Amino acid sequence: MTEINANMVKDLREKTGAGMMDCKKALLECSGNTEEAVDWLRKKGLAAAGKKAGRVASEGLVAIAVSSTKAVIIELNSETDFVAKNDKFQALAKNLAVEALKHNIKDVESFLTIASPYSPSKTIKEEIMEHVATIGENIALRRLDYSSIDSGVIGSYIHGAVSEGMGKIGVLVALESNSSSEEVKILAKQIAMHIAAARPESLSVDQLDQNLIERERAIFTEQAIASGKPAAVIEKMVEGRIRKFYEEVVLLEQVYAIDGKTKISQLVSDNAKKIGAEIKVVKFVRYGLGEGIEKQESNFAAEVAAIAG
Repeated sequence: MTEINANMVKDLREKTGAGMMDCKKALLECSGNTEEAVDWLRKKGLAAAGKKAGRVASEGLVAIAVSSTKAVIIELNSETDFVAKNDKFQALAKNLAVEALKHNIKDVESFLTIASPYSPSKTIKEEIMEHVATIGENIALRRLDYSSIDSGVIGSYIHGAVSEGMGKIGVLVALESNSSSEEVKILAKQIAMHIAAARPESLSVDQLDQNLIERERAIFTEQAIASGKPAAVIEKMVEGRIRKFYEEVVLLEQVYAIDGKTKISQLVSDNAKKIGAEIKVVKFVRYGLGEGIEKQESNFAAEVAAIAG
């Protein structure tokens, strides 16, 4: 029998909000597999769907640089929040975002090899290491995303800003349009603010991870079967739950956080009609500082080691 320790139970409780004894039972039933235990608890109605509590947060900053129809968002990690408030660290985050945008950089690996904005004789990788030595704490460029469109507007939003273009949550949203009017810019900012709050998983249903859909369907099906209703009713119950799930995690299906009633797809359509221009949401990126680090702590260490060469 798999030994279940207190830390395993605590971790599962933080992920699901279920009781301690229920968490222990779930882990025993699932041979200590935390992800399977989450699903077991949800099937029993003992855990909330998609609960994200208990994430381990790394410190640092999310920084954004935008220029007309292109933009870059980065996450630069430090060990402590104290360093994230350091002027040198903030300047580094800002300069890295601006430099990545200048060179149309699309990934961290290629970015680390280009010349530093501080000194052409150094690479970005070497510049980060110099800041590590100066600041006295490990620093890692964890991720980077580049967005561009032919015409329209790229909107951005920083939540919890510590300085212009930098904070704890950053969002980019690209609206393809034959207009770059102030109305389209306002719409892009509104959608970016919504994304920061609503945390969609994908832009459209088609882009949603199929494995995630099937996992949810399996849970909904087992819950519906437990109700004892006829098969035809169960099928309708499951489809209804799936539609509700889409409304929770798909941007275009979500209800706009500001007015609480209009779907994002309808918000875009209404604004397009109002200004007489075509508008289409083609991409969004949302970075929340430290998201998912509990699954990537070893990767963080590996990034620091890689930068150190």
